[in-house]
Amino acid sequence: MAQNGLFRAIWKPGPEFQAAGRNLLDMIFPPQTLDGGHPSLSFGLSAESWGQIEFLDDPVCDGCATPFEFDQGPGARCAACMARPRGFDRARAACFYDEASRGPILQFKHADRPDLGVMFARWLSRSARDLLEEADALVPVPLHRTRLFSRRYNQAAEIARPLGRLTGTRVLADALVRGRNTGSQAGKSGSGRRRNVAAAFEVPAGRVRQVEGRRLLLIDDVMTTGATLEGCARALKLAGAAQVSIAVVSRVKDMANRPI
Repeated sequence: MAQNGLFRAIWKPGPEFQAAGRNLLDMIFPPQTLDGGHPSLSFGLSAESWGQIEFLDDPVCDGCATPFEFDQGPGARCAACMARPRGFDRARAACFYDEASRGPILQFKHADRPDLGVMFARWLSRSARDLLEEADALVPVPLHRTRLFSRRYNQAAEIARPLGRLTGTRVLADALVRGRNTGSQAGKSGSGRRRNVAAAFEVPAGRVRQVEGRRLLLIDDVMTTGATLEGCARALKLAGAAQVSIAVVSRVKDMANRPI
């Protein structure tokens, strides 16, 4: 329940109330684009920023969403994924994490803009459509309760909920918990990130039946080395999940070349 927005409900209005307030303000003040461009007729990015974001679509590596120059067939994997299989089964990303996409993602995470989750959910409904078709349920990557208390919402859950509504897929908001406060992953190497999240995630005893035998799709905003997502996937598989794939809004370009 906490990951599904309990703290937000206690400390501030929920997304529905916020959306109604924004609609009212839009009637008075023309909405601005997220990148500070000219007023737009609808919420989102300016046409210029849309053109700068490097969206990812097939063909991509089935294991980490690295784009391929040409179609290599169903289930094709890049050299890095073949050399070191990951803890999750498949992966998709909507775009690269770079100068063009960083602004709206950081607003979403740190500037009290959970409403941007709706836009990101639409991005994922396109980039991860094949994974969504086979998923039994969506699982947002959890925050530790101390981080959730300070941020007041889990950004992964704010993507998963509208994505579930768009696709008709069940969302298991509390199937996975972060039992240990791992702190920020920023600045750590790939091996350091994996050590930092080792044994940090678990499926509560009362939620095991929700994941047993299910094909699950983990939802998050950014994939850097994949350490956090691998930790989540291993915890879900330990609890009996049949398959765990991931869908993220963005991934760094050089993930395969980062230290592991």
